[in-house]
Amino acid sequence: MATDYSPVYVSGITPFTRTASTTITAGQLVETTTTGAVGTAGVGAKVIGVSAHDAASGSRITVWPLANVEHEVLCTGTITVGDGVVSGAAGVITTAVIATAAAAGTLIGIATTTGTAVKVRFVGRG
Repeated sequence: MATDYSPVYVSGITPFTRTASTTITAGQLVETTTTGAVGTAGVGAKVIGVSAHDAASGSRITVWPLANVEHEVLCTGTITVGDGVVSGAAGVITTAVIATAAAAGTLIGIATTTGTAVKVRFVGRG
């Protein structure tokens, strides 16, 4: 059964499309894998957005960008309001030291809710 994902708040931002280079599930973080293609983001990836729907490898996928969008994505471990977030394994988010992740280019946003192994909201940074 196909699922869909919509951000919590988009501030007039519109999604874009790419080709899926792997099987992707709605609501997973995605990263660029080749020219014009995205795949499920791995640990510490340079994430470009969140998948809007399920997609098989080779099919078109809609991606919500990060900047100025509030997303709600599954987390690993505990994330607290105000924590920096980065990509964890399999397209989820995990906490990070903001300055360290920003310097590495992997900071994707700041948490706006708190949770442990549940969906947590964050405002994306571009």
